[in-house]
Amino acid sequence: MDKPDIADTTPRAVETVAGETYYWCACGKSQNQPFCDGSHRGSSLTPVHIKAVETETVYLCMCKQTGNPPFCDGSHSRL
Repeated sequence: MDKPDIADTTPRAVETVAGETYYWCACGKSQNQPFCDGSHRGSSLTPVHIKAVETETVYLCMCKQTGNPPFCDGSHSRL
């Protein structure tokens, strides 16, 4: 199984819009962090689909080690 690259060691605040769809980068290779740009192709890692239920600020994991993908769970503090 492939391991993700650490894109950053702090979460990214993102304003989501109700009804919109987002794809969180799980591999850490995307040049469009925290969103997928297709860089995972050829690996076993795939992006995580996010369907925003409401318009709000969410904190997306950038270290790619979270136990609650795509949301930050503080895993970056243990790196």
